[in-house]
Amino acid sequence: MQDGGPADGRSTKLKRVLFGIDRISMYVGKTFAWFVLLLTLVTSYDILATKFFRAPTSWAYDVSIALYGTLFMMGGAYALSRNAHVRGDIFYSKWSPRRQATVDALLYLLFFFPGIIALVSVGAQWAWYSFGIRELSSQSPIQTPVWPFKMVIPIASAFLLLQGIAEFIRCVIAIRTGAWPARLGDVEETESRLAKETQF
Repeated sequence: MQDGGPADGRSTKLKRVLFGIDRISMYVGKTFAWFVLLLTLVTSYDILATKFFRAPTSWAYDVSIALYGTLFMMGGAYALSRNAHVRGDIFYSKWSPRRQATVDALLYLLFFFPGIIALVSVGAQWAWYSFGIRELSSQSPIQTPVWPFKMVIPIASAFLLLQGIAEFIRCVIAIRTGAWPARLGDVEETESRLAKETQF
């Protein structure tokens, strides 16, 4: 039996699309991962200023909340692309790929897509309103701007929605074939990489 027919071509194109979405999530996740460093620097500076110079900052607390929240939200699509979200693995790991995919697909349709679409829609309205009034934090002594942080909500949700579509397509493929399709892996265990390099 010869490969390379129309079905094989469609499969290759679909794989490219799924990997393309995975790459977008990967780039966004890795870009915002640098916020960990910024968060560490801000927190360290505040501790040093307080402990050694008795000059605590008035802005570090607000900035650290904004950085952590942005990191958490913008990393959601990356975590989903790596299948890293928490699940009830006691039962799930014992199921066949077809059954796993069926349950996942139902959960995406019943909960994920309605929730994320609502978050994109309502989040965009909140962000636009907040931007329009140039909203400031009433809890902050320096009245930190809130609107840039609220802009993150619809953007992060849109990336999560895009990755969710890719995951739902993977579920459909697994239901039809009985096996999970490949994912774009950007992290590899050192041992397995070295083992591959030593093979001739």
